Amino acid sequence: MPRRRRSAPPAPTLVIGESLVDVVVGADGQRSEHVGGSPLNVAVGLARLDHPVTLATHFGRDARGAAIGEHLAAAGVALVPGSDRARDTSIATATLDGSGAATYTFDLDWRLPELPEVGGHVHTGSLGALLRPGCVDVLSAMTGAARAHTISYDPNCRPDLMPDRDAARAEIERRIAVSDVVKASDEDITWLAGRPLDHNEIADVLRSWRDLGPALAVCTLGAAGALAILPSGRRIQLRAPRVDVVDTVGAGDSFMAGLLSGLLDAGLLGGAEPKARLRKARGRVVSAAIERAVDAAARTVAHAGAHAPSRADLGVDAAR
Repeated sequence: MPRRRRSAPPAPTLVIGESLVDVVVGADGQRSEHVGGSPLNVAVGLARLDHPVTLATHFGRDARGAAIGEHLAAAGVALVPGSDRARDTSIATATLDGSGAATYTFDLDWRLPELPEVGGHVHTGSLGALLRPGCVDVLSAMTGAARAHTISYDPNCRPDLMPDRDAARAEIERRIAVSDVVKASDEDITWLAGRPLDHNEIADVLRSWRDLGPALAVCTLGAAGALAILPSGRRIQLRAPRVDVVDTVGAGDSFMAGLLSGLLDAGLLGGAEPKARLRKARGRVVSAAIERAVDAAARTVAHAGAHAPSRADLGVDAAR
């Protein structure tokens, strides 16, 4: 596990992005509802791993919005004031196939509440970083915070809401350029490329992203684990443990939370000093954070819905 710097506790994290309700339609046609949204899932994942986290989001004061508020409160996630002023709570319909893989359709609205002063690390991604009108404010917040704080970004591409691939790629790269850590799935990278890519080609894409600015670029590979280009420029690939997959909902978000948790524990995310340390971080410290991410994702796919594992689930010592 990553060595923690004991001079200070892990930095708090501000997560920016959408909250919604996932309406899950199983392969047998049965429907169920779960609180979701990639940024919300990352915030809950970090809270479950005992990190202080605040979420800036957008949901309504309706029954589904109440479910979101209760879910966040139960996990210990603080809300930025004004996050509950949407007209209606957004919905994502996830349709599962026989293997448990999900495809999505969306009915949502996204606006950004007034943000508090950044006190540590900032994470964003998915629809909230690209969907207008809120995405303009998100990029501005990323750019402003990047001067003195670490930023992480997960494109989490949704092709149904991104009809212009070239425009989406350009916007995603603008956000990558102001980030310190970027994580994507092999499906994200393949869609952005417009063709299937092998692992060597995916690594080339990650290197091109690092050239834009991030210290660390990571790609999840499903059952094959994860591939990363480290701050040193070295490429590594980590295998995923074998598990019986129930569904893949929230797996990428658990991976992101696990990755951030490992980096936070190692003192590599937060203000200016952690930002500088991340750029010089040794491979073993960073790869241990990626191992935590892989394990977290594996725990999630073994459960129905966006299950967020705890430190006890992952066998990780308590945060200090």
